Amino acid sequence: MKLSLTAVAGIPMVQPGDDLVELIGEAIIKEGDQLRDDDVLVIAQKIISKAEDRYVDLADIEPTEEAIQLALEVDKDPRHVQVILSESNEVVRKRLGVLIVEHKLGFVQANAGVDQSNIEHDEEHQVVLLLPEDPDLSARRIRAGVAEKYGVTVGVIINDSLGRAWRNGSMGLAIGVAGFTALEDYIGGFDMFGRELVVTQVGAADELSAGASLVMGQTDEKTPVVLVRGYRPVEPEEEELRGVKPLLRDKLADMFR
Repeated sequence: MKLSLTAVAGIPMVQPGDDLVELIGEAIIKEGDQLRDDDVLVIAQKIISKAEDRYVDLADIEPTEEAIQLALEVDKDPRHVQVILSESNEVVRKRLGVLIVEHKLGFVQANAGVDQSNIEHDEEHQVVLLLPEDPDLSARRIRAGVAEKYGVTVGVIINDSLGRAWRNGSMGLAIGVAGFTALEDYIGGFDMFGRELVVTQVGAADELSAGASLVMGQTDEKTPVVLVRGYRPVEPEEEELRGVKPLLRDKLADMFR
């Protein structure tokens, strides 16, 4: 397999209501290229959330007693903690400066993905940005929009930076998927020596997300979209295998909780 991962330059600062399909497609055209069948677009969560106006002004938040007490324990703004709790199913771990939670979408991550980096702000308004309400739906809409506007069939992955058990450093992982098999299951197949595979499953969407995240950069690069070529995306026939859910480990099977 020969893969290429190319950061798409020239995408402007995204505003609520922006048409991401047009912004991405036109940026690729300006670079002398065009979208093709079987391309994969890896798109940073942040521009999805911005386009979907997932902003929250902390001035509008009234923290509960639970949020106030938890904020004292972790040394955070109680309003910020309230937003995190509102986006979460449960608090998994806590320590000074960090809350590890299970997001309502099922992701276990720091601060429920509620973020203040790389968003516009001023002295009067402390604004945070939430994850998309339904990242799989966001990915499906972009995929459908690309098909309608450019007449090609692509895979779409929305990625975000998450930490990992047993490791330092964050990396890009998939939080939304469309037209792509997120978890490739090789159980029942055979290795090169004919030994049957009994546990082998590959988080393909996460692996491409990680590579794309490295190409995007994590600071001020302003390249929130990566065009992947050479990987032929296939959408699973079974509905339960579509989207990002196959990547999420059941709580009872999660040894880190």
